[in-house]
This record gives sequence, structure tokens and C-alpha cells, in this order.
Amino acid sequence: MLKPLPALTERAAGTVIFTVFLLFVLWIAVEGAFQTRANIADTFSREAEMQRAQIDLQEMLRLQINEENSLRGFVLTRDPFYVQQYALASAQWAAKETAVHNALVDEHLGGALQMLDEYDTVQTRWRTEIALPLLSRPRSGLVALDKQNKAFIDYQAQTADGVRAALVVTSAALVRSTQDQINRSSYVRAFWLLIFGLLAILFNAYGSRLTRELQEERMVSDVLQQAFRSAHVPVPNCEIGARYLSASNRLRVGGDVYDVFRLSEKRALLLIADVSGKGVDAAVLTAFVRFTVRSIALRHVDPGNILTEFNETFARTIDNPSLFITMLVGVLDCSGGSFSYASAGHDSAYVRRSTSVEALQVTGPLVGVIEATYGTKSVQLAVGDSLVLATDGLTEARARSGELLGERAAMDLIAAAPPEAQALADYLAAQVRKRSGNRPTDDLALLVVRYAGEDACNA
Repeated sequence: MLKPLPALTERAAGTVIFTVFLLFVLWIAVEGAFQTRANIADTFSREAEMQRAQIDLQEMLRLQINEENSLRGFVLTRDPFYVQQYALASAQWAAKETAVHNALVDEHLGGALQMLDEYDTVQTRWRTEIALPLLSRPRSGLVALDKQNKAFIDYQAQTADGVRAALVVTSAALVRSTQDQINRSSYVRAFWLLIFGLLAILFNAYGSRLTRELQEERMVSDVLQQAFRSAHVPVPNCEIGARYLSASNRLRVGGDVYDVFRLSEKRALLLIADVSGKGVDAAVLTAFVRFTVRSIALRHVDPGNILTEFNETFARTIDNPSLFITMLVGVLDCSGGSFSYASAGHDSAYVRRSTSVEALQVTGPLVGVIEATYGTKSVQLAVGDSLVLATDGLTEARARSGELLGERAAMDLIAAAPPEAQALADYLAAQVRKRSGNRPTDDLALLVVRYAGEDACNA
């Protein structure tokens, strides 16, 4: 069973832990900054509300005077214009009183709120006991107005002064609170700058060490990738083309593999397989697949027997029930064009003829799932016919909309491709890249073997 290299695992764990810690510290700093900003903004808003309340209170006093002056004008002239002015001032006074009332409620200023209610009560009494009678009977004249008005006005002024004092005190407290929060924010920012400076130094040192270690391993990684990559050798009377696309941007290998291996002067082993999983771990397993199948093929002629023995070997060797393989093993007679094969659940294999494209049938279950005996089937290649063996990265190529290519569309692409083996493989790979927006979601291995006939030479 494949296991990650300990050093790589330790570095990955260290990087993850350090990154998580850095993100956590960053989150705390950002969250604290946003919280401080929100608190300061809230305090500014409350301070502005207190200032507006003071302005509204001053407006209430002005509107109260407007009511009194409008009432005097009406008593002197009996002009209805002053009645309208009186009503307008009364309505505006009520609106300002509501705004001041809400500001006091928001700041929980119970004493000031009680004084404002008394102010409102006195103003209501003034309207009821003085203003309304004079509006109804203006003949009473200014003597009655002046006689009764002074007591009301003096009391209202005292009450308004009490409310104003409470608003001034609260506003000053909010100003001090804002300044304190700004000072604390400055100290906190300085603290976090120090923390991030230290973390940056540590991260740089850690990154330098990782860079040195990764550079030392890069040569080893390149050698391993070359060992795990699929390959093919020339075979008589055939033209061979191949392409490999990896779903990983970092690695040129994965769980898809193809192989061409000379069994004799006139016979060649063809292999296409898709190992579950991705990346280097899957690539290591593909090396096991290639060399084990080669070894078995040297002892068995029939592809069904090769696949049956490989399935047994895989079950004994790989102690992981979650791993499985789809694969096709075939033996090509290079002198006559006969191709016999066995397929373990691998349904992305085709024969391209001059006028059609045929799918090769599956002859048994996936490798690694159950014990099974695999059947063998044969096809005859004419001169110019091509075997197109692919992994499911072809039929399952996704468009940006998420739609899969599918077998029918894959066969249409094969039919439309150039006849030359390498050009055909390159064309299919390009179509998959184009369909996926140059970001394939699955590995793709392509092996094309074009039968050129008895008298042709392999390029």
C-alpha cells in the first residue's frame, strides 16, 4: 500500500499549522480592527444624534416664540394669516419634540426625558389655557395674554435648560469615549504590526528552509516522474501516437497509463488503464500495473488470461478495497492486423475505420472489485485503420456548463480527427482542453495505433 513520504508529510503539516495560525492571528487583527471601527462609528453616530437633539431643542424654543408671536399678531389684526402661522409652528414644534424624545430614549437619559415630558405638558397647557381661548375670542386682548403667559414661558425655559444640560453632558462623554477608542486602536495597531513583523521573519525563515528542501527533492521528483510516465516503443507496420494530459498543474503524471511493449518480432502488447485516485500516489500504482502486466504477458498469449491473472495479483498485493482499475489489455499481430483484447470495465476504446468508428466491448468487471474470469474478443484491422485507446478523461470531459462530452460525441471527434496517429492524439487532446477551458477536471491518456500494412515502416 502506498504511503506519503514522512518528510513531505511533516513539512505539509508544519506549513498547514503555521498557515492556520497566521490566518487565525490575521482574523483576530482584522476582526478587532472592524470591531473598533464599528464602535467608533457608533459613538460618532450617537454624538451626532446628541448634537442634532440640542439643535432640535433650540428649534423648539424658537418655534414656541413663533407660536406666541403668531397669537399676538392675530389678536392685534384678526388676520387669518397668523392663525396659519400658529398652526405651522405648532406642528413643527411637535416634530422637533419627537426627535428630541427619541434621542433621549436611545441614550437612556431618564431624567432629561422626564423634563422633556414636563416641557411638553406645559406647552400643551399653554395652548389649551391661553392660545385656544384667544384664537376663539381675540377680544380678550393682549392684557390676558401677557398676564398668563409669563409663568408658562419661564417654566418652559427652565425645563428646556435642564434638557439641554443633559444633552451637553452626554455629548461630552461621547467625545471622550471616541478619543479613548481612537487611542486604544492606535495601541492595538502598533501591537499587531509588531506581531506580524515577527511572524513575517519566522515565515521567511521557514519558507527558506522549505525552498532548500524542495530544490533538493526536485531532481528526485523529476526522475520519478520520468519513471512513471507512460511510454511506447516502435512496432512493425504500425504508426503510433500518444498524448497525456494531467488534471494537476504541478505534476505531469497521474492515475492514467498507456503502454506499448514488444512481445516478439510480430506481436505487441497494448495497454490502457485508469487507476482510481490522482497525483503521485496513483502514478506509483500505474508503474506496478505496467510492469506486472508486461511480466504476465510474457507467459500468456491470451489477453483474457493476462487480465484474469493480473486481477488476482492486484487483490493479493494491494491491501486497499477502495482502489480499483479500469483497463484494456490487447495483443496486436503486426503482420496481419489482428487485434485480440480483454477489457476490465474500460469503455473508452475504439477502432477508427475509413468510414466509421466502432467501440470495443467490455469483457469483464473492474480490476480489484471481485474475482473474475475475463473473456477475449478480436477485431481485424485493415490498412489505415486505427486503434484509439483512451481513459475516461475523453468521454467525461466537461464543458464550462458541466455537461459531459459522452461516448457518441467522443466517437464523432475521433471520426473528424486527422488520420495520422500522432495528429489524431493531438487533435483529441486539444479538443478536451478547449472544451474544459484549458482546465481539464480529469487525467487523460491517449494511445493511437494506426495499422499501416505489411510493407509499411514505423516512423
